[in-house]
Amino acid sequence: MRRIAKELHHSRKTVRKALQDPGPWEYRMSRPRPAPKVGPYRELVRQWLLEDRNAPRKQRHTARRIYQRLRDEHGYEGAESTIRRVVAQLRRELDTDGPEPFFVLSPAPGEMAQVDWGQAKIVLAGVPTVVHLFCVRLHYSGVPFVWASLHEKLEAFLEGHVRWFAWVNGVVEKMVYDNLTPVVRKIVQGHEGRELSERFVALRSHYVFDSVFANPGAAHEKGSVENLVGYVRRNVFTPVPHVESLDELNAKLLAWCEQERERWEEEKRALRPLPAGTFKPCVVHYLPVNKLSLVTYERNRYSVPTRCVGQMVRAEVYADRLEFYWRDQQVAVHPRAMGRGQTVLSLEHFLGALVRKPYAVTHAAVVRQLPEPYQTLRRRLMEHDPSGYREMVQVLLLHQEFAPEAVREAIQEALAAGIYLADGIRQLLLNRFDLRKEVHAGPTRGPAVPVGDPRRYDALLVGVGA
Repeated sequence: MRRIAKELHHSRKTVRKALQDPGPWEYRMSRPRPAPKVGPYRELVRQWLLEDRNAPRKQRHTARRIYQRLRDEHGYEGAESTIRRVVAQLRRELDTDGPEPFFVLSPAPGEMAQVDWGQAKIVLAGVPTVVHLFCVRLHYSGVPFVWASLHEKLEAFLEGHVRWFAWVNGVVEKMVYDNLTPVVRKIVQGHEGRELSERFVALRSHYVFDSVFANPGAAHEKGSVENLVGYVRRNVFTPVPHVESLDELNAKLLAWCEQERERWEEEKRALRPLPAGTFKPCVVHYLPVNKLSLVTYERNRYSVPTRCVGQMVRAEVYADRLEFYWRDQQVAVHPRAMGRGQTVLSLEHFLGALVRKPYAVTHAAVVRQLPEPYQTLRRRLMEHDPSGYREMVQVLLLHQEFAPEAVREAIQEALAAGIYLADGIRQLLLNRFDLRKEVHAGPTRGPAVPVGDPRRYDALLVGVGA
C-alpha cells in the first residue's frame, strides 16, 4: 500500500479507500451546506406543501407562487431559483410512495378499443370552422378510425360508434373512454362507479360490449387514442383542408384510415359479429308544437305540419338532423341548426294553412325565405291583380306534385316567357317531365270466336257441273 501510494502520489488513506470501494466515488458533504437566505423558511414551505394535499389540484402552490408569498408576506430576499430547488427537494421528501408506476398493455386481438374526441380546423365551404373528431383505435392492430362532426354531443358520440362498428364490421369486447359529460352523468368511485346516459346504455346493450372509463385526469390510461388525435392533425389536417361539405371531409378521412391498416386481418377474425338489427344513434325528446306549428329544440325552432299544432311530437335528434314523429308517423325531417335563435321552415308543412288563409302568402316567413324567382313572381302577381296572392298559393301548391328544384326552374322559365299563372307554370312542368305511367304493350284478348269447318260447304257443290 505504501509503494502504491508513493507511485500514484496519493495518501495511504486514499489508496485504502479505493481498495475497499473501487468507485466511481460520489462526493458527500460531511454536513449540509449552509443556506442562510432560505433556511429560516424551509419549514414554512414544507407546511404549505402538506396543506396542498387537501386543496384542489388546480389550486395548489407552484414554486413560483411560493416564492411570491415568501417575498411579499415574509420578507424573503433570496433568488427564485433557490426556492425552486428547495420546493423540488421537499416534494421528493414528501412523496413517500414515489412516482406512479405504469404498465405495458398487451390486449388480445378483438379485445379492446380506445375512444376519444379531438378538434381540428378546416375551411368548410369557404368558412373557417372547427370540427370535432371522433377517434377510435383498435389496441392490438392499431387500426385507426376518424369521423368528423360539428359538435361532441351525445348524438354525435352515438353516431360515431355506429359508423365505426359498420366500418370494422364487428364488435370488440370492451371500449375505453374518458369521463365524457354527455355519457357519464356522475362519477362515484374508481373505474366502475359511473351513472351513465340511458342512450349510451342502450348502445352498449345493442352491440353487447363492456365500457371502461379512465380515472379523472388520467389520459395516459388511453394513450393509444390520445396519440391518434395528434397524429391525425399532423397527417390529415396539415395543411388546413378546404372542403365543401362534411361528407367530403369524412370521405377523405375514411380513405386515410384504409391506408393505415397493418395487423388488421388478424384482429378482424377476432371481432364478434354485428347484431342483426340497426341502432338509431339519436337522442329522443317529446316536445310540444306551438300555435305557429314550430317545435323548439336547443333554442332553435323547426316546423312541422300544421295538423300537429297543440300536440306533442317525438323528436329523434341525430348529429346532423332532426326527425319528428306524430302518431308513429314521420312528419318532418330538418337539417340540424348549429347556432342559436334560428328558425328552420319547410314550405310543405304550411301549404294546407295557406289554402285556408291565402293572404298570408304576402308576409309569411316560410314564403319570404324562398329563393328569388318566387319573390319576383309574387310581386308581379300582386302588381297585376290585388288578389294575385290567391294565384301565388296555387303556384306553391305545385310543390305537392313536383320536386322543389323543378318548380323553381319552371318559375324562372315562366318569368322569362311572361307567364305568371299557375296553370301555365304547371304546363311547363308537364312538358319537361312525362308524368304519364309507362304502359307495356302485351298480347290482346278479344271475344272467343269459334272456328268453323269449311268442309260443310261441300254440300253446296252437289249437282254443280252435272
